[in-house]
Amino acid sequence: MGAHPEQKPPPDSDESVTWLSRDRAASAPSSGHGELARTAEPVPLPLPPPPGEVTPAEPYEPPVAPWNVPGGPIPTRWAAIGLGVLIALLAILGVVRYANRSSGVPLASAVGSIPLVSARAPGLSPVTATVTFSGAINARYDMPIGTQGDAGRITAVYVDSGEWVHKGQVLARLDDSVLRPQVVRLAAALDEARANAALAQAEYARAQAVASSGALSAEAIEQRRATAVTADAQVKVAAAQLAEYQERLAQTEVRAPADGLVLTRSAEVGQIATPGGSALFRLAKGGEMEMRGQVAEQDLPSLEVGQPAVVHLIGIERPFHGRVRLLGAVIDPQTRLGEIRVALENDRELRPGAFARGDVTVGRGMRPVLPQTAVLSDEEGTYVYVVDAENRIERRVVRVSDTTAQGLVIGAGLTGRERVVMTAAAFLRPGERVNIAPEGAAPAGTGSSS
Repeated sequence: MGAHPEQKPPPDSDESVTWLSRDRAASAPSSGHGELARTAEPVPLPLPPPPGEVTPAEPYEPPVAPWNVPGGPIPTRWAAIGLGVLIALLAILGVVRYANRSSGVPLASAVGSIPLVSARAPGLSPVTATVTFSGAINARYDMPIGTQGDAGRITAVYVDSGEWVHKGQVLARLDDSVLRPQVVRLAAALDEARANAALAQAEYARAQAVASSGALSAEAIEQRRATAVTADAQVKVAAAQLAEYQERLAQTEVRAPADGLVLTRSAEVGQIATPGGSALFRLAKGGEMEMRGQVAEQDLPSLEVGQPAVVHLIGIERPFHGRVRLLGAVIDPQTRLGEIRVALENDRELRPGAFARGDVTVGRGMRPVLPQTAVLSDEEGTYVYVVDAENRIERRVVRVSDTTAQGLVIGAGLTGRERVVMTAAAFLRPGERVNIAPEGAAPAGTGSSS
């Protein structure tokens, strides 16, 4: 932005404008009249376009890549071509492998060769059918113990959880400071009633003795008889009242209803015990324990009351032996499980609430046992592939009855004499011809990839 406006020659001037080079101007010789010598041809200045006229823009030319330019770098161009070819080959290989895997055809079969598989007859093995279930340890007879008399404050507690008690043993004592004087008062009232009854009875006996002599009227004799009867009734009333308060006094002592093991104790000195409130103690009658578990619906028909059972506890290596005591009469419609109870032998290691796992042996027999790689399943069920006499693959539906450390026990569908494909069965198709690999040789073509 200049402070002086640009001076323009008038339109009718014939004088032309000439651009001079700064270097040439400095070195050009001067004329005798003091003017600079002309060093270039006159160049006319471009005039701005008239108002409203648009000047056409020059066309845009994109840059040219070096490898597209004739004479560009040859190694860079060949590297790009090689990278494109490599990516195309990897894509083709991936498509082929995916097609072979999804169709279930072994790679060896895809190229036209017969796959080599590992197949053998499993035979029959001795197996034991076992029903397994889980649950918890519980007391067979869990007896809550509280107070059944009047509400009172606990003044003493004599036992603690884990102790063995006997029937009638005092577990805790309530405050009896009010009931004990009442019992003494009623006992004295009973003695008074008995004395009055004895006096009335004696007077009635004397009246009967002189009745024949006429010393007493019949009315007097009858009155003495009524007095004697009333005195006897008062004795009975006093005796009943005394017995009532004696029982209320006895109920201030919380006693064990049977021999057993004290499971829990919630009674504390100073606590107010009320009838119908929370239990002060929980007692396992006789110390008997049992396992209560849930068993699957399909396993219930094979169980019976009296069957031997083995129970395992967490953290204890040795097993606990018992027998099935009870089977539930109903099945939970939500979980499809039924109840089972196993009576256990008395043991100090059995604690109610402990998690337990039980096993009941329901039968023994000879069954085919296959590895897990040989048994397949789909929406139609569980099956295996068997090689027939013509070395063709045949689908055979089976039923798995149990699982052992050696493999899966086949309950139905196989006799044990069939040649069952042991590995890579998922890559085969029914009706496909195969070759059987020798014992100990790895099957070719199918491999062990999944």
